Amino acid sequence: MSTLTWIIVVALAGGVLSVAAAAAVSASVGTQRINTLISYAIGALLGAAFLEIIPHALEHGDPHQMAATILFGILAFFVLEKLVLWRHCHHDHCEAHDAQAPTHDHGRSGLLILVGDTFHNFVDGILIAAAFLQSTELGIVTALAIIAHEIPQEVGDYLILLHSGYSKTRALVFNLLSSLATLVGALLAYFALSQLTEIIPFMLGLAAASMIYVAVADLIPGLHKRTELRATIQQVLLIGLGVASIVVARALAGE
Repeated sequence: MSTLTWIIVVALAGGVLSVAAAAAVSASVGTQRINTLISYAIGALLGAAFLEIIPHALEHGDPHQMAATILFGILAFFVLEKLVLWRHCHHDHCEAHDAQAPTHDHGRSGLLILVGDTFHNFVDGILIAAAFLQSTELGIVTALAIIAHEIPQEVGDYLILLHSGYSKTRALVFNLLSSLATLVGALLAYFALSQLTEIIPFMLGLAAASMIYVAVADLIPGLHKRTELRATIQQVLLIGLGVASIVVARALAGE
């Protein structure tokens, strides 16, 4: 196969495999346990942001610029979430004001995580193309490493979409659409790699910002509603498991 064919096939297959694995894990535990597994999602998001994405961004960019990008991203996602809230809150009786509101958040955290995941997938596509332009072997190894990293993160993203009020079908479709950003990034990189490499650190910074914001601002506050010791221990263990899954994925990828 030609280099371009390899890039297209791998970019598409990587996204589909990651999303399918996430959906399979979610289906195996059942929707009724989604709220419990949100703790795992928090760990996966924070692990991906701090152990995977930010270190890669720092490798390719200036630390001060990266810190500023992440700060800008967090503030931007705060504004975006406010806009989503205003869209749903035309009166005083809405999820933001009602203590008896439903457990989901009308898609707020889901929307934010999709935006950030799209940035991340776009950058993954650029990295895949860059590796294949060096050699087919390096491209395959890089793609396998990216898929290994993506699976635990996609599991967390899928759980967040369900927690945010998306149906299983909508969550799967939106995750698949977000994964197409990998192909877009790969194709753009193939035809214009020298220009795109300069924006990789900033894209990674925005992706990390979305994950940190969703985990800390949207998901962790919900855990504090359960204050009993057993629930707290369970939450801490699941957050640790989420972080550990990122560590294991990095180890399996040889990093």
